[in-house]
Parts: sequence; structure tokens; C-alpha cells
Amino acid sequence: MSSLPLQTRRLTLRPYVLGDIPALVPLIGAREVAATTLRIPHPYTEEIAREFIALAEKDLASGQCVRCGIILRQTGALCGGIGLQIEVDHRRAELGYWIGVPYWGNGYATEAAMAMVKYGFETLGLQRIFASYVPANVASGNVLRKIGMRHEGYLRSHILKWGEFLDLEMYGMLAADWKLNSTDSSSQL
Repeated sequence: MSSLPLQTRRLTLRPYVLGDIPALVPLIGAREVAATTLRIPHPYTEEIAREFIALAEKDLASGQCVRCGIILRQTGALCGGIGLQIEVDHRRAELGYWIGVPYWGNGYATEAAMAMVKYGFETLGLQRIFASYVPANVASGNVLRKIGMRHEGYLRSHILKWGEFLDLEMYGMLAADWKLNSTDSSSQL
């Protein structure tokens, strides 16, 4: 897909490469990260990372998904990941992201999410971007509100994670919402 990598004030969002594996495995493999996401397994192995990167390359080439590592521009360190799972027929995508525990609390998820949403609406021409989080992950809810998403619902016992049914908070944004708020959002990138 065009226009990758994406640059923000402090971050570069770029497709994963095999060279990311040594940093990726311990960051994404932390139980605290996996516990608040649906699709990140625990434990997370090098083999899983290789399969993930191969799938990310295939999905990017097909236009089904954009998955990027979040890289600190100042140091070149991988600090997290972000992506859009695209439903082309409906011009919508699900936003997902994670930040490694040592990097929590620095605003990286918000900065990366703003850039990815902008890319989705302005480059990919999406009509809608949505996201969800488990209520215990308060920080993720804060990210979605900061980037301008609206609360759209609460799904009770919607996912099964590690043998426990969890609720999900649902948020979304339309292209028109983005256009309305893009001046404020773009100034933070």
C-alpha cells in the first residue's frame, strides 16, 4: 500500500521486518500485553513472530490489512504495533494496537493511532474505522476518546480470553467525523 512508512513527531509506523523479531518477541510476549488483546497469544514465540510477519506481508500485498511496527524515531527502537484490518467491500477497518510495557504512559499509542486513522481515511479512502477494548484496559479507552472516536456500545461476554468471557467497549469514527476534527488531530502528529 502506498504512503508507508508513516511519520509522526516522535514515531515511524512501518511494516514489520524479520529484523524486528528480537525486540518483538519480549515486548508483545509480555503477559500484560497479551491479557488485554484478543489476537495476541501467550506465550509468544519466535516461530509465532515469523508467521505473524509473513502473514502481515501477505495481507499488506492483498490490501486486507495494514500491520506496522511502531518505531521511536529518536532511537530506532520498536515500542509497539498498530494496524487496520480492512473490509474492502464495506470501506471500513478495525483499528488495533499494542504498546510494550516499558513504553506505557508516553502517549505513543495515541500518536500512532492518530496517524493510522488519518492514513485510513485520507489515503485508503475508508468510510468507517472502529475499535474495541476490554473495560479493564482503561488506557486503551482513553486512546480511542483522544483520537475522536465515539462510544457506540457495550458487548457483554463478547470474547473468550484464557477461559474467561470478557465484555468489550465499542468505539467508532466516520470519515465525516475525521474531516470535522482533522485540523485539531493533525496538529498533534
